Amino acid sequence: MAKPLDLPLLLIPVMVVTLISVSFAQTNVTSGASVQAVAGAGWSSPSGHFVFGFYATDGGLAVGVWLATAPSITVTWTASRNDTPATGGALRLTYDGRLLWTGANGQDRTVAAPPQPAVAAAMRDDGNFVLYAANATVAWSTFAAPTDTLLAGQDLAPGAQLFSSVSATSRATGKYRLTNQLNDGNLVMYPAGTMNVAAAAYWDTGTFQIGFPLTLRLDASGVLYLVGNNGSYTKNLTKASAAQAVEQAHYHRVTLDPDGVLRSYRHGLLSSGGWKTDVEWIGPSDRCHVKGACGFNSYCVLDRDAQPSCLCPPGFDLIDAGDAAGGCTASSGAGECTAGQRADPGSSMATMQNVSWADTPCGVLAAGTSAADCQAACMSDCFCVAALLDTNDGTCTKQQLPLRYGRAGGGYTMFVKTGGAASPALGGGGGGNHHHHRLRRASTVALVCVGLLTFVALCALLASARLLWLNQRMVRRRVALADAEALDEEAPLRSYSYEELEHATYSFRHPLGRGALGTVFKGTLRRGGERTVAVKRLEKLVEDGEREFQREVRAIGRTSHRNLVRLLGFCHVGANRLLVYDYMSNGSLADFLSRPKFLSKIPNAYIWVMHCDVKPQNILMDAAGTTKITSVRGTRGYLASEWYRGAGPVMVKADVYSYGVVLLETVACRRSMEMEETAGEEERTLADWAYEWLLVKSEAKSAMSSDETVEAAEVERVVRVAMWCVQAEPQSRPSMDGVILMLQGRLEVPFPPPPPASS
Repeated sequence: MAKPLDLPLLLIPVMVVTLISVSFAQTNVTSGASVQAVAGAGWSSPSGHFVFGFYATDGGLAVGVWLATAPSITVTWTASRNDTPATGGALRLTYDGRLLWTGANGQDRTVAAPPQPAVAAAMRDDGNFVLYAANATVAWSTFAAPTDTLLAGQDLAPGAQLFSSVSATSRATGKYRLTNQLNDGNLVMYPAGTMNVAAAAYWDTGTFQIGFPLTLRLDASGVLYLVGNNGSYTKNLTKASAAQAVEQAHYHRVTLDPDGVLRSYRHGLLSSGGWKTDVEWIGPSDRCHVKGACGFNSYCVLDRDAQPSCLCPPGFDLIDAGDAAGGCTASSGAGECTAGQRADPGSSMATMQNVSWADTPCGVLAAGTSAADCQAACMSDCFCVAALLDTNDGTCTKQQLPLRYGRAGGGYTMFVKTGGAASPALGGGGGGNHHHHRLRRASTVALVCVGLLTFVALCALLASARLLWLNQRMVRRRVALADAEALDEEAPLRSYSYEELEHATYSFRHPLGRGALGTVFKGTLRRGGERTVAVKRLEKLVEDGEREFQREVRAIGRTSHRNLVRLLGFCHVGANRLLVYDYMSNGSLADFLSRPKFLSKIPNAYIWVMHCDVKPQNILMDAAGTTKITSVRGTRGYLASEWYRGAGPVMVKADVYSYGVVLLETVACRRSMEMEETAGEEERTLADWAYEWLLVKSEAKSAMSSDETVEAAEVERVVRVAMWCVQAEPQSRPSMDGVILMLQGRLEVPFPPPPPASS
């Protein structure tokens, strides 16, 4: 009796696959199908021109879609582009409807997990790889999640972005993004990691006043255009491509290339069987307009072949002579000031005509300022490194380090503070120089006399200090012999060498227990009397940490910032003395989080150092108010969503999120977790409170639970910055460089979007 009921159910998957095959005529992948992880292996489109499968990349293999051009393929989409390349295993469409790459070690990498289980898949001739649900609808496609490329028929929806790749051989997320802004309909290019503000933009379509969202679309003739308002509005960005009789077929794509330029390409399959590739349009046309083409404190110029070159302004030298795009560093000490210091009398000003730099002033002189007054204003300010004079209206702005987005051409004259001889007097004759010489001679004599007196006083002070130290040492010895416990209470903590701990534990002979990171041993310290102690010897952390670090370094090769290296104090691998960073070193927390680090002896390897546990308990403050950070673990309440939900790679923006929580706690004088625990059914978070406060615009004092006097504008700026930091999507959070500039009031802070709903 059961057989007649079971048979139709068993036939359903076969009927569905048949229906899909007839409907789309391109379905060639069914449940259970697999492809071995070998470069070039994959599922082809009916024409054989597009392939979905494995391609070779820096460090191994990646999964993606490519156009089978010759002599090399053209990658148009990459799965999980920031994952470390791997080798071995196979790609398969599972029976539960997912697309997985199962590695040689048995570990799975999810390529696609559609909301509806997929029963079939197809590599289509338009370059779109599609997963189909049981009802023959599209459950997932590569066109719906573009990386750096749009193909004909593919849209960039409102709010979506393209991110450039690191290089031609590494498809990881690079330095630039193309954003289809949802709020104003403008299509804009920015450096990755910056906010959607005009100061960071370097190309746009000028559609910011259109009044409705727009979709970016590429058609089969190669026309790239914006469309909106139900098709009643269109704006062409490119022209149609001319037909070529010698071609058997052709394909168009638009790619945000690694250099930050958006290019429209035409790939033609010639009758001879070869491929021809043409660039039909670029934006921006001047590659020096790409902000970030040259690093900090350097400026861009075009050579005879219209290729960008990076140069240092006067008083600056390349950080790395072999990498001109890596930026410059001040060689004159300009802008390095101590308390109470004024301008260096040995400085002078060099002039750069017809240049453009990002104008982020630390001081502004009104319109109509003369060149002499502009220079004098910078010379009198110890912190001023350069001054920008707008040649149109005479506005003068003083600049601090770092100088950003420099290029030849533009409406500015820049005066750069350099070392060397004192600058000529703005007025007066030779008598002034003679008077200056006499003053310098008198000053030298006075300094010598003061130095001698200081030396004598210092010797006397040192002698007194030594006598006092010897006396205190004798007292401490007596106290130690009389009462070892009292000494332990009063003496400061000290560190022990490995040899001391090995001796105290009798060569780690008596284990007391084992934890996640190592074994705890019984020991005895005999300093000031015997005391039994427990000593944990870290084992797994060291082994796993060094193995993981070596794997990451090998994966980095010559590529990118995408690879995460978590440093626990220091790392040492083989003969390469890679990077030493002391988490207790001087410097503000914000400065630490904004500072990229370089690996020595690994060419062009670029990484970000993450702390991964930014919270108030890990921030120490010394008597001078300098913040220092400690510990690396990760704590609930300060972790970004991508950390604990597995929503994406954990990168530097996770620390930005934690920093935002710390800012909110500082303003509210309440812990984030306390608000969540006391909110009850409302699930009201600290971010919810802060956003409501911004909407109501209460008085500043109501935001503080103390009597401290603050300015309302100051509090609002801090809260706005914090709200941007705690955005759910990492790409919506600003970089720490941007956070610093906003907190300093040097960068406008837009009103933030509401916090994500609690889950």
